[in-house]
Amino acid sequence: MSVLARSVGNAFRNNIRTAAVVAVLAVAIGLALAMLVANQAVGAKVQELNASVGTTLTVNPAGGQGFEGGGEPLTTAEAETAASVANVTSVVGTKALRLQTATTGTTDSTTGSTQQGPGGGFGPGGQQATVSTNLTAAVDAGTLGNRNNASGTTGAQPARTLPITATGIGAEVDSTGKALEITSGTGLGDYTTSEAKALVGTSLAEKNNLTVGSTFTIQDKTFTVTGIFDAGTTFGNNAVYVTLPEAQALAETPDELSTMIVTVNSMENVDSTKTAVQEALGTDKADVTQGQRNLETAVSSLDSVKNISMIAFIAALATAGIIILLIMVMLVRERRREIGVLKAIGARNRTIGLQFVLESLVLVALGSVVGAVIASLASGGIASALISSNTSTTAAPTTQRGGGLAGAMPNGGGMPGGGQGGPFGGASQLLTSVTASVSPGVLAAGIAAVFAVAIIGALVPALLTARIRPIEVLRGE
Repeated sequence: MSVLARSVGNAFRNNIRTAAVVAVLAVAIGLALAMLVANQAVGAKVQELNASVGTTLTVNPAGGQGFEGGGEPLTTAEAETAASVANVTSVVGTKALRLQTATTGTTDSTTGSTQQGPGGGFGPGGQQATVSTNLTAAVDAGTLGNRNNASGTTGAQPARTLPITATGIGAEVDSTGKALEITSGTGLGDYTTSEAKALVGTSLAEKNNLTVGSTFTIQDKTFTVTGIFDAGTTFGNNAVYVTLPEAQALAETPDELSTMIVTVNSMENVDSTKTAVQEALGTDKADVTQGQRNLETAVSSLDSVKNISMIAFIAALATAGIIILLIMVMLVRERRREIGVLKAIGARNRTIGLQFVLESLVLVALGSVVGAVIASLASGGIASALISSNTSTTAAPTTQRGGGLAGAMPNGGGMPGGGQGGPFGGASQLLTSVTASVSPGVLAAGIAAVFAVAIIGALVPALLTARIRPIEVLRGE
């Protein structure tokens, strides 16, 4: 009988004991694999945060944050000045528009006057111009919208139609600098030219039966839908993106910018670059803030979760190794007579030791199959529990900080990717958006580590067989 066949047979000598050992190993291995999956998922999220919003600065007009703010508008010349600062990799200008569904005229609820054409005064520092469109908003005003519209007025008020957010952008990114997720169609092509093209959010497109190639109007100008994007929320998808020059023309404010998104080459240079950009533009011209600075807390929290999951993975691996060690030591002691007989008939120590190592690997293989199933079911819950517990310990001392235009306006200023409420602001959603999925690569790496530890755990008992002398064993019998 071959060594492998003998090892497999020995593993099932006592079915009850084998089942118990496999069950214990499955729990340890399943926990190890789940922790490895959680570690990989959190690590990927940290890289995503660092690569997208962790290195952006937001530039607003000085004094322009807040609905009662003032100051002078930013200009394209100032964007060029910011782009010349060391460590700045890109500067994207934006122009905010407020699209109101076209009627016979928009009546001011307090004065009764009718307003036609572009108008300022909406949003931080009056930076959002109001223009008309034939689109219907995808978000209903509801109780809160109608209540806000009726604030300070008397008498019956007509049902309110919420505005649609439109943003002129200088690159294929959203208002925080994160790449737009275009689900169908293409981008706007050359974002530096004035063309009647638009990207439309999924919610707005569905509400107005728009597809790629459809047309709609803004300020009596016909625009063609080149792509549909998904910002992840219904409110964020109630939006339109056009090229920056086109938005400036619609607002009748050439060369004016609502905000600038400045991307820095690394997180290490963010603070120094922020200071340099502020000095280059002047404190009387611009306010420079780190875009969603509260994400530093999110990254720090996720790093803690990543470290905890790695420590737990190592501990679970060590536990599996100790289980194998104890089981094999017990088996060696039980089979002293059998080992003595094998040696007496000429079996080598290496052959006998290999037999025990292979037997342990059979048990580990069975435990790994069950453990992989446990990991696939439990990894998501474990990752969520780790993140939730770590968030609760750091949320108390954390306060929300505005992230430019989006952070200063309700619901993130109505822009996709805008700041959110809560102790972490937008970071709270990023923390809970970690998705732990068992990929074949991670699973294979985890099982390989388990087998390596199992071999190490089985080597010690295998080496003990070399110390067994056949004459002493047979004399004792």
